[in-house]
Amino acid sequence: QVQLVESGGGLVQPGGSLTLSCAASGLDLENINIGWFRQAPGKEREGVSAISVRDRGTYYEGSVKGRFNILRDNAKNTVTLQMILLKPKDTAVYYCAERRSDLWPTPWEGSEYDYWGQGTQVTVSS
Repeated sequence: QVQLVESGGGLVQPGGSLTLSCAASGLDLENINIGWFRQAPGKEREGVSAISVRDRGTYYEGSVKGRFNILRDNAKNTVTLQMILLKPKDTAVYYCAERRSDLWPTPWEGSEYDYWGQGTQVTVSS
């Protein structure tokens, strides 16, 4: 059975940093496309970052470019999302999800993802 578990969320001050981790059981993340999404209260879920198997490409939503970095750790079977220079508008529940189809050209199409984690809360506040 496939399970994705996010960790690493918490409360951080504006300008701070956090690293989220997506750990998997039941599948090998090295061979799977992974996306990170977030959902803030009262807002729709949005894609944040994704990493491709086919071309090792990475994708970032415009507002997080230069601040977020997605990485695979194959030894630990995890995908991490490093976040720096966090802003209050980054506050949301963050989810990782896995997808078998190619990310391009729709990396943020949620319906293309097969399994989702339960999410981890990130709160950016002073």
